[in-house]
Amino acid sequence: MKIWVDADACPVVIKEILFKAADRAQIVTTLVANHNVRVPPSRFISFMQVSSGFDIADDEIVKRVNEGDLVITSDIPLADEVIDKLGTALSPRGELYTKENIKSRLNIRDFMDTMRASGVQTGGPAALSQTDRQNFANHLDRIITQFKKS
Repeated sequence: MKIWVDADACPVVIKEILFKAADRAQIVTTLVANHNVRVPPSRFISFMQVSSGFDIADDEIVKRVNEGDLVITSDIPLADEVIDKLGTALSPRGELYTKENIKSRLNIRDFMDTMRASGVQTGGPAALSQTDRQNFANHLDRIITQFKKS
């Protein structure tokens, strides 16, 4: 298993959790973004910069992800593509995307896009809470533990 991080919008606190987990579990973790992202010196953690543009980082992750890999993203269409490639997708808020919930998440996302396009102010996502951080850390730990057992 490798961990791929859609790093353009990944909160710093989540990256820090990932850095610790990558070193502890010795899992190759790659952050992908169109701007420079600092990563700590580690043989398990790397950064891949892609050119700027709509979904360039997402496309690079999809191109490289393999069955059993984990992708950290809040991008629903990216999560859907990861699931199609038999990977696992986890949001920075700790929501595990699955075959069972991804289509409804896509529908909600598309509905909200339509609302915003028609001028309705929908507001952005709430700030990352301590509960979100804990949910993320717990899900990440379960995924890594399951991988280590297999």
